[in-house]
Amino acid sequence: MADDLPLIAETPEPPYYAVIFTSLRAEGDHGYDAMAQRMVELAAEQPGFLGVESAREDVGITVSYWRDLDSIRNWKQHAQHRIAQRRGQDVWYAHYSVRIARVERAYSW
Repeated sequence: MADDLPLIAETPEPPYYAVIFTSLRAEGDHGYDAMAQRMVELAAEQPGFLGVESAREDVGITVSYWRDLDSIRNWKQHAQHRIAQRRGQDVWYAHYSVRIARVERAYSW
C-alpha cells in the first residue's frame, strides 16, 4: 500500500459504497505485488474514490470505498484496471469474489 495512505480508510459520513474483493492467490508472485501497489495508487486518483483497506493471510480481503455506483463502474472499466483484472483471472487468483454494498452506518473510536 502507498506510504501516504492510512491503514484504515477515513471515510465520510454514510451513505457511500464498499467494493469487497476477497481472493485466494495462485502460487508465485508473477508481478502481483507491483501491480497491486499500482492499482491502489491509480484507484486513489479516480473521481469518487474514498479509501481502501487490505489484509492478506490465507485469504486476501481488499475493501475499497466509493462515493457512488457510477464511480465504481468507471473504475471497473479503467483501461489499466482491466489489464490487472485479466491478469488476475489468468495468473494471480485461484478464486475471487467481488461484492458491492451500500454503507448505511459507520462508527469507530
